Amino acid sequence: MLQWQEFSVVTPPVMHTRLLSFLSDFECSLAADDPAPSDGSWETTRTVNYNQGLARLMLSVRLPEGKIEPRGTVMLQSFLMADETTCLKAVLTWTGTDSKLGRSIYAKPETNWVSEARKVASEWMAGPPAKLEAVTAEQGSQDPSIATAV
Repeated sequence: MLQWQEFSVVTPPVMHTRLLSFLSDFECSLAADDPAPSDGSWETTRTVNYNQGLARLMLSVRLPEGKIEPRGTVMLQSFLMADETTCLKAVLTWTGTDSKLGRSIYAKPETNWVSEARKVASEWMAGPPAKLEAVTAEQGSQDPSIATAV
């Protein structure tokens, strides 16, 4: 004989649902700022895991001759902080470089998510951050404008 069992459905936090909409706003910003990159069109692939609060957007360009050229990735993580506020963390990467740029967006009543997605898209479009060159002690001693502290 079958018995009826009750079970509860685990719903993801409200912030997790923001993952896909944030990626959509990001893509719209890219298309608005650069509708024909390298005379081609944007090709994107999204992966979202609501249970883990993770999302990935792989960015490529389909060139006029049909070749797909990878450009980079946007990784999102949605999580609850210790004070029970939610945070959306974006990590930006670019193809051909090891550079990464992270940005945290905290959910507040005044947060404009479309504007935040536009800012992140603009940061990605600007390209990878410049690498800082380390100055060796020998180079520093040759340049009198660089003071060394002992």
